[in-house]
Amino acid sequence: MGVKKLPYIPFTEEQKVIANSVDLADFLRLRGEKLERAGREYKLIYSDGSGSHDSITIRGSTWFDHKNQVGGGAIKFMQYHYGMDFPTAVQELLGQRVTPLSHTPPKSVVNEEKPKNFKLPEANENMHRVFAYLIKQRFIAPDIISFFAKNHTIYEDKEHHNAVFVGLDENGISRQAHKRGTATFGKSFRQTVEGSDTKYSFSHFGESGKLFIFEAPIDMLSYLTLHPENWQKHSYIAMNGVYENAVLTALKGHSNLTEIVICTDNDIGGIDAADRLHDILKEKGYADVNRLLPEFKDWNEILKSQNGVTPLPAVPHKIKEEYHRQAENLQYLKCRPDKLKSQIYAAFKNNQYRYLAEYALAGSAFFLPKTQRLSDENKAFLRLQSKLRDDYRAYSDKGKTTQKQRNLSDSVQAVMCDLKQTARTREQSINTAKLLFQLADNAVRMSVEEAMNVPVQEQNEDFEVVNEPCMEFG
Repeated sequence: MGVKKLPYIPFTEEQKVIANSVDLADFLRLRGEKLERAGREYKLIYSDGSGSHDSITIRGSTWFDHKNQVGGGAIKFMQYHYGMDFPTAVQELLGQRVTPLSHTPPKSVVNEEKPKNFKLPEANENMHRVFAYLIKQRFIAPDIISFFAKNHTIYEDKEHHNAVFVGLDENGISRQAHKRGTATFGKSFRQTVEGSDTKYSFSHFGESGKLFIFEAPIDMLSYLTLHPENWQKHSYIAMNGVYENAVLTALKGHSNLTEIVICTDNDIGGIDAADRLHDILKEKGYADVNRLLPEFKDWNEILKSQNGVTPLPAVPHKIKEEYHRQAENLQYLKCRPDKLKSQIYAAFKNNQYRYLAEYALAGSAFFLPKTQRLSDENKAFLRLQSKLRDDYRAYSDKGKTTQKQRNLSDSVQAVMCDLKQTARTREQSINTAKLLFQLADNAVRMSVEEAMNVPVQEQNEDFEVVNEPCMEFG
């Protein structure tokens, strides 16, 4: 017998867009999955043969697996996490079929028989190569290396002479280890030891209430070399990437830590990680959270520059910078409530995103209750303009242009329906102001896409504001 072919299911482009824009948190919660709030995102909590996991974060219709460094939209999530084919994924998201959901391990781990027990690599009889690498190639202070070596959290493995950085649990037991190659030629080798518990990482805990957070052990050692004064009284942790699991475990186990300094790299990944971690920590009640940026790409590049080696420069976050620039350049236009609907609709249809943002933000200032407007609408506009800039998070702005167009279309639709109200209570006015603020944000995001030379689709029937019965707000 031949292989049975799945029937071809024709989906319209609009159906694909709708399926891919489904709010994953709501969808998964309704299907019985467990989600936990993490700043402005949600973490999906699921279990498989290797234990419980929380590396997948979700915001709206987008997701990202921090462990396997992969992400995308709603359709890709159904394919990746549940092993569905494309037609089934679309049907599920559109509500055309409902099947029991069960996690399918990512392709990279499908063939693993069972999880490996954690075991530290065998130690070499000396640390000559590791000392030479860290001192001569990375310019780390010898006394800093010696401190961690004496505590058995840095050593040299016997087989390949890698530097091994060890993460201990609350009882001083090794739970995690990260290997870093010491060869001075070829591509650098980095690997987390199999069976490592991501709740722990290379760290030092002092008596003060200050915790410094780094992406990698060498970043942490470099910072200590640059700032050696009484360093042992403070606490430091290396995340081995940009995932916050070890940080949250450390904070839970050390109640004295109240002042947090995020020291991730000065590049796109590090900037996004800092913003995301800042939001998560604020959500968990940590009020004193600050950001410390290295002058160059990371802290070790500063040491290189001080020792005659050309450092790698910082990498600007162009999307975040462009959003800030666009938000700051918005001009106040006095709101004319009787003209607002036609102004918004015309700007939307003609892809005039800046005008759309200005009309929406001015409208938001107008509808704010007088107690929140300050003395006049212009000042309220400036305050909302600052909020627009400060609230923007590039880490949650990873969708494709078509998704951002859909978000803008939905936002326009919501505002147009809301503006049909002729009389408003105070609560309804606040809701109108919020909807207009969201519209301004979506308009600026599309303006950024245009400025970054991302092809923007002409508004057509797929993105037209339709005359359907309006949703009720307020």
